[in-house]
Amino acid sequence: MSLIVMKFGGSSVGDAERMKRVANRVVETQRNGNQCVVVVSAMGDTTDDLIDLTKQISTETPPTREMDMLLSTGEQVSVALLSIAIHSLGQSAVSYTGWQAGMYTEAVHGKARITDIKPERVLNALDQGNVVIVAGFQGMTEEGEITTLGRGGSDTTAVALAAAIKADVCEIFTDVDGIYSTDPRVVKCARKLPEITYDEMLELANLGAAVLHPRAVEYAKNYNVPLVVRSSFNHNAGTNVKEEAAMEQGIVVRGIASDKNVARISILGVEEKPGQLAKVFTALASAQIDVDIIVQSGVLHGLADFSFTVALTDKDSALGVIEGIRSEVGFREVTSQENLVKVSIVGAGMVSTPGVAAKMFETISDLGLSINMVSTSEIKTSCVIDNTRLNEVIQALHTAYGLDTDQQAFVGGPSDRR
Repeated sequence: MSLIVMKFGGSSVGDAERMKRVANRVVETQRNGNQCVVVVSAMGDTTDDLIDLTKQISTETPPTREMDMLLSTGEQVSVALLSIAIHSLGQSAVSYTGWQAGMYTEAVHGKARITDIKPERVLNALDQGNVVIVAGFQGMTEEGEITTLGRGGSDTTAVALAAAIKADVCEIFTDVDGIYSTDPRVVKCARKLPEITYDEMLELANLGAAVLHPRAVEYAKNYNVPLVVRSSFNHNAGTNVKEEAAMEQGIVVRGIASDKNVARISILGVEEKPGQLAKVFTALASAQIDVDIIVQSGVLHGLADFSFTVALTDKDSALGVIEGIRSEVGFREVTSQENLVKVSIVGAGMVSTPGVAAKMFETISDLGLSINMVSTSEIKTSCVIDNTRLNEVIQALHTAYGLDTDQQAFVGGPSDRR
């Protein structure tokens, strides 16, 4: 008997028919001799619909506590309906909200992190022969306040719960049947990956691949939870996410991701002296603004320019923070740029293969595009470019690295220390 955590996203339970399809799949898994814990997201566009309702109620920004109270109801509807569907198939089931399942979080509304899981109630229900259905995306503080985990939080709920109950596997069911070398809606000949490492998946998730949430991959890596990403609409083999993955012959770059939520901020004419950068980025961190790529140009007449990227949704907040420390830092001006995209290549084989980054730069250049910023690590290279020809860039890179189905793989070129 295996203990399996099965997570179904909003599209998988988007209507009554899909809900019944999920129920049949869960019951089939249970009756094959397994114990099943099911984590479910809100149905379809429920969360977005609830957010739209708040805009009809008030033009002011709602209190974050009340938004958590509101948005957490979407998953509560899903778990109850799925439990009813499973009961109709003759299998006992019990549904729990996040707090009933023992999910404790920090006291941050809207994007709380899990601090502890007390799964006794879940384990007791399993021992009684039930399918246990848990609402994703939500938890409770030690003081009893309802919190939500932010977008993608149901993935995190599933993996964290799998770690807490020592599940044999955590299966993430989506509307695609695995992890692909890039978005198959953009590149029709993208290849499905049979397996991928935690590190590669974490990079892809952080860089814009929306199949798994980065925090969920972090949990899986930290607690060595075997992950499988597969389709809720068929029984095809999915993609295994694990500590070590076999390299396909000649495949250096495993995947290509893109992120349109990018803005560049440049601070010009900063006096070159110790502590200036620390003041800027400490202030941004205090405002909960994540900074990605940072580039400093040369110093001229004792003044330096530097640029960095933030999420486009954080741009205005970041500009406000910087203006707020103008008297402390002393700079000539601050500018910002939108209409950018970050495109990235990821692969564990990059560190030992020369010419990988050079091939990326060459491919983008051949399309007549300029690269605004570059960031590298052992297993990824990211370029910030104009967003007008993103799909064309992704297709060209996919071909350049031999990722098109049945294509000869890229095997390296002149050394560029990548």
